[in-house]
Amino acid sequence: MIGLPLNIDFQQILLHLLNFTLLFAGLYFLLYNPVRKFMKKREQKYEEMQRSADEVLEHAMEAKNTYEGKLRAADEEIAAKKKQTAEELEQLRRKKTKEAEDEASRILENARTEGQAMRDQIVDSAKEQITDLMDEIARKALVNEDVSTTFDAFLDVAERGATDGKS
Repeated sequence: MIGLPLNIDFQQILLHLLNFTLLFAGLYFLLYNPVRKFMKKREQKYEEMQRSADEVLEHAMEAKNTYEGKLRAADEEIAAKKKQTAEELEQLRRKKTKEAEDEASRILENARTEGQAMRDQIVDSAKEQITDLMDEIARKALVNEDVSTTFDAFLDVAERGATDGKS
């Protein structure tokens, strides 16, 4: 054989290419397919985890929205109850104030009535005492007693009547 420069043997090159092709085909079937299947399973697993996480997140957001709606409704109900209670309290306050004013008016009217009755009684008593004193003065004047003694007696009786009326 004619030697090729650099001692290149085509037969050796073809054998190496055949070995490389066999090695490549063997590694392809032994390593690439299992690795590809492993990666595909792993990818499916992560996609499933992502879907599951998205579903959980979606359910959580729905629950959050539901609870926020319930909280808003509860807040509105509380505000309505507060308003209603405040109105009822105001009505009760007005009613109690009116009752107190009515009671005060009634007490004042009773006091005025009693005061008027007492005044009338005092005036009647004073009239009776004055009448009695006048009778006594008239009797003494008829008997011709001293006018200054009679006047002093009148003042004594009037003073006793005034002190009796105060106590």
